[in-house]
Amino acid sequence: MPEARTPIEQVNQLIRGIQFAMLTTIRPDQSLHSCPVAMQQADAEGHLWFFALANSEEVNALRQDKHVCVSFADPDGQRYVSITGVGDLVRSEPKAKELWNPLYKSWFPEGLNNSNLLLIKVLILEAEYWYGREGRRLQVLGFAKAPIMDEGYQPSGHAVVEMVENQRDRNR
Repeated sequence: MPEARTPIEQVNQLIRGIQFAMLTTIRPDQSLHSCPVAMQQADAEGHLWFFALANSEEVNALRQDKHVCVSFADPDGQRYVSITGVGDLVRSEPKAKELWNPLYKSWFPEGLNNSNLLLIKVLILEAEYWYGREGRRLQVLGFAKAPIMDEGYQPSGHAVVEMVENQRDRNR
């Protein structure tokens, strides 16, 4: 994977081409809830944006606890990304118009005219990723070798991207 210059560029490089992610929120009873969301690239300030309905479970959970996880999987490309962040609910017609894709009508049939349509803005605090640079054949050998050598399998591509500025400004 080529080197990106900034943490945001690195996150966008990691999630590029993955069309859907799973957004995990924390319910008021502290149990976890996950739902699929359509993906967009992170913006220049390190935010991910998603559409949701005001009465949805993920929106209700965010009203109680803003901590979220957004996870991505690309099994064919051997790429897995887990983003930790803080979610906020936003009503912004200009931002919604900017982000809208006609394909979203499948989930939101009324489109931008739906008065219950909200945006979830996730401030990225950290992204952890795994990817198999060595290819599947070598990964299978790594999985097979791990128990024989009495060691855990370590994929060759694993790291954490910290969004230091966002961690500092997480309450903005």
